[in-house]
Amino acid sequence: MKKLILLFSCFFIVLLSKSQRSIDLGIGGGVVNYVGDLGNEKQFTYSSANSGFQITLRDFLNNPERSRVLYRPLSLMVKFTWQRLQYDETKPIGAREGSELRNYLRGISFRNDLIGMQTCASYTFYKNKNRSINKQKFVYYVFGGVGVFYGQPKADLFNGDINIDNRYHFWPDGTVRNNPYVDARSQGDIIKKDGIYETDLRNWRTEGQGGSGEVKSSKPYNYMNIGFPMGVGIRYGISKNITLTAEGSFYYFLTDYLDDVSNRYATYDEINAAFAGDPTRQELAKYISDPTGRGTNGYLGPITSRRGNPNKPDSFTYISLELSYKLPLSPKSIFGTIARN
Repeated sequence: MKKLILLFSCFFIVLLSKSQRSIDLGIGGGVVNYVGDLGNEKQFTYSSANSGFQITLRDFLNNPERSRVLYRPLSLMVKFTWQRLQYDETKPIGAREGSELRNYLRGISFRNDLIGMQTCASYTFYKNKNRSINKQKFVYYVFGGVGVFYGQPKADLFNGDINIDNRYHFWPDGTVRNNPYVDARSQGDIIKKDGIYETDLRNWRTEGQGGSGEVKSSKPYNYMNIGFPMGVGIRYGISKNITLTAEGSFYYFLTDYLDDVSNRYATYDEINAAFAGDPTRQELAKYISDPTGRGTNGYLGPITSRRGNPNKPDSFTYISLELSYKLPLSPKSIFGTIARN
């Protein structure tokens, strides 16, 4: 997080040191759909829809006083974003619930609030580069770039504190109960998840990261990751200074751990070694890696070892609506305003 703040600060220092006449400052929000290893839909995980927010800086490199061009087609935009990725494989989808859901018996869930900074090159198809957008009404653009994102995947796995007595039990009928399901004679009270994402999943080595068990283990993943946004948009000029923007984008990442799921379940030997001498944490780690208890028997095998697809990095889509205002942002404009006052 400190690195992100430093990047933000450096950007503004560089921005103010350049000779620019104006900048478009946009504020907006939209809908995020996670695309990764979890999902009860066969194709697009539409049930993962969640919220996002962004601040966008556009058109700050062009200096019309020198170029004699009001709007250059090729430009740069910088975005500061918050986007929530979330999925729960135990949550009903319409009339389908419990064992009717494709991955209910695996029962993994997560939430990751990604905070990011992105720099994107955009190309806008202006009808006339010397007329304001409100006179052209609609202009279209495409963009692509790179960004750095910080986020910790967490899960709501306990009704209260992280204590094995507070764990959730996922029954085949789709209910969450306070006792395990053994057979048709089992009994337990129906409870609701408390909605508190108390479990930082990386800390519990859910896929044996950093272990030294019978198979080669990967290193614990990073909270800071590189992503590549790309997409298309349309801008509508409400007035000379106010613009409305609708945008659809796709974010591709180099990591497969935005959702804490990539490859296989941790073996019991790896968990016992990671939390050696602490049987309480060993029991907690087994549950956190395999919440339903139906995903693995603790050993590697053709049926029980699969948890995700390591050949498919995580991604998400984002559809947003944004309102922007054109502001003067050159040193000459800023200090001139201060001098006049």
